[in-house]
Order: sequence, then C-alpha cells, then structure tokens
Amino acid sequence: MKPIRIAIADDYKIFRDGLKVGLSADERLLIVLEADNGEDLLAGLQENQPDVILMDLKMPLMDGMEATKEVHKQYPAVKVLVVTMYEDDKFIIHLMENGANGYLLKNAEPDEIRKAIYAVYENGYYFNDVVNKALLKKLVIRQNLKPSFNQDVEFTERELEVLKLICEEKTAAEIAKEIFLSPRSVEGIRQRLIEKVGVRNTAGLVMFAVKNGIAD
Repeated sequence: MKPIRIAIADDYKIFRDGLKVGLSADERLLIVLEADNGEDLLAGLQENQPDVILMDLKMPLMDGMEATKEVHKQYPAVKVLVVTMYEDDKFIIHLMENGANGYLLKNAEPDEIRKAIYAVYENGYYFNDVVNKALLKKLVIRQNLKPSFNQDVEFTERELEVLKLICEEKTAAEIAKEIFLSPRSVEGIRQRLIEKVGVRNTAGLVMFAVKNGIAD
C-alpha cells in the first residue's frame, strides 16, 4: 500500500520530534519534510511534496495562516492539517476558508492525529467532534461572520445525494459503490459542487452543507 507522505511545519523541534515518535507506530505514515517556519516549508515543497502537511500557526518569518494560503495556491493537491494551541473561532473559520483541510489542537492524542491524517488524505477534510464540528455549527449561524459562499445555488438530485454522502465522510470509491457510478464520475460531481458553491475544497463544501441544513 502506498505510504502517506507527511511534512511537519513547527518552530519547536521538540514538538516535531514528539509528532514523529507518535506517528512512527504506523508504518504507512512517512515523514518526508520538516520545517520550522512557512518560508522553509515552501522552499522544501519545491523539491519534496508530501500528501499531508501538519501545520503550526505561530511560526517566525511566515506564520501558518500565510503558509496555508500559499500551499493551497501553489500546491492545491497537498492537504493541510492545522495542529495548534489556538482554539479561537476566527482562526478556524479563516483557515477553513483559505484552504485548510482540518484543524486539531496540540493536546490531541496521537491516535486522533493519525485518524485526521487518513481522513484528509482520503476524504479531503477532517472535523473532530470535540472542536471543529461543534464550533463550526455554532459559528456558521453567527451574523458577524460571513463565509464567502454562493447563497443561491441550485443542485440536481444527484449532486445533493453526493454532497450528503461527502458529509458522511465517505470516500469517492464508497460513494461510487453506493450510488452506482464510477469513482471518476463522483469526483467530477464533487468538483462541480465546489465550483457551484464557490469554495476552495471539500472542507468548504461541508461547511456550506452544515450552514444550509443539508448536513447534520
């Protein structure tokens, strides 16, 4: 089975080392790049592209928020999983709207971090029950936060069906099997949904679905 290539961007070496130890129990997870700031990360990505980046927010020279935007712009296929101490509403919404695929706190257990890596790699997003999904549901109805979604979107029955299954954390292959389509067709519908809604990635689709009562 193909390894999942991991990059770690964090200015504390002791935290990077701790992550490496925690992830080493899973032979499929391969650390291919380390960086202690956003600039070093982007330089490293020119020669060594991972599947998933574990991204700290507060780093010198270029912080994780700016680095996440740049990664999404330059390497849209690379998934970004934010791992930070900051449990601030504005950070979560801002990062999800600017290309992050998931958001974890640094006190997360190694098992949860591994689960999140697999989720963003396979599904394109990860919202954990403790922080992300609860905060997301609360935040999307607040009037002072205006996500950049297209509000007047009309979906076909098939698109709505795929969107609901995406929100159930099913992979393209699982969705294809359930609704009798090819995985390529499902991927085409997912991309069409992203364009219709006006979001950046699958995580944005889920945010839209939650906000509009399409998903629980």
